[in-house]
Amino acid sequence: MKKVFYAIAISASIFTGCSSNDDEPIVKAPVEGEISGDITSNKTFAYGNYTLKGMVKIAAGVTVTIEKGSTITADKRDGEDGLVVLKNGTLIANGTADEPIVLTEQSKVAGSWAGIIMYGDAPMIGTGGVISADSEDGLKLPYGGANENHSSGSLKFVRVEYAGLVITSNQKEHNGFSFYAVGAGTVLENLVSYKGNDDGFEFYGGTVSGKNLISYGNSDDAFDWQDSWKGQNNTNWFAYQTGKANYGMEVEAKGNNNAFWPKVTNITLKRAAGTTTEAPSGEVQLDAIQFKSNGNGDFSNIVIDGYVNQTTPTSVTGGAVQVLDLNTYTNQVVGGKIKLTNVKISGTPTLFISGAGTFTLSAASFPGTNWGVSTTATGAALTSGKWATVDGVNLLANL
Repeated sequence: MKKVFYAIAISASIFTGCSSNDDEPIVKAPVEGEISGDITSNKTFAYGNYTLKGMVKIAAGVTVTIEKGSTITADKRDGEDGLVVLKNGTLIANGTADEPIVLTEQSKVAGSWAGIIMYGDAPMIGTGGVISADSEDGLKLPYGGANENHSSGSLKFVRVEYAGLVITSNQKEHNGFSFYAVGAGTVLENLVSYKGNDDGFEFYGGTVSGKNLISYGNSDDAFDWQDSWKGQNNTNWFAYQTGKANYGMEVEAKGNNNAFWPKVTNITLKRAAGTTTEAPSGEVQLDAIQFKSNGNGDFSNIVIDGYVNQTTPTSVTGGAVQVLDLNTYTNQVVGGKIKLTNVKISGTPTLFISGAGTFTLSAASFPGTNWGVSTTATGAALTSGKWATVDGVNLLANL
């Protein structure tokens, strides 16, 4: 195993702002350092500014803590960078609204590094019903376990910027946050994925839930999952798609007709005027929510806005809800496993898109009360602060 190298230029024990007046606060100076190699023993990174070098891996049985207010900066010029929590490793990165933990990249160019990758020990179900698969992040590590309540740690008020490194399409791809079979004991709260080159958040199976998530300006899907992910306590998801983007939410289950589904409440999906799809040909990728491969879910209090037809560079029809294939339509829509209730839609002329052309998706396709439009839905409820501000821009201004 590689050793972890810490080049600490300023001791964490140095303080500034001291005064003879005991009532004045003592301000702790940030340390300066480097994070690299495999981390094989427990480590706390004090509040500071760190350089991330390489695919840093937190080993099984090891707990790494990053103190609030810290900034970790990758540099694409030194090769592939990322922060990886291996199965049974633990990452504790708890910032605050005013002192978030920020992981960014020096050039501020989308797709410059691998983001945060976390492996857990919760179940997944892949193609053909397999309960284990190899990751698509280039590490090709097996994921999938049996512990639904497994914990990989806690991420609170963490922002990942300019990630989504894609080295070989469909062979080695990264997102802002990648969660492989992560369990429900893991805490994911107040997270931002900002201007990445792939998905903002992707769940590969598992049972973990995310609260107060912002996907802003990511060029593929804002939220994406597969491998029969079934998080049950998700709330306050906000996607703002601008520049180049595909789906607000891409929902699929690798063809498995599961008896369970994830649940998400309070969702806002917005697409800025002039935003174009990443893939203008082939599969249409311009919808607020797309279901395929038996993807399903229970979604409520949803605001959808701005999913208009695209005219340039290629003509593409956009809509609120797309179902791509007949199996998903039959098993999940007609079968009652897709619920979309209290949905407020504006700036989106087409409500339904039938991807396969062998069925017609409509409000009547949903049994009982599984589809319901509203004029009073409020969507995500999030509070502004430094955690949701980048270069002086309030990411919630369009919420």
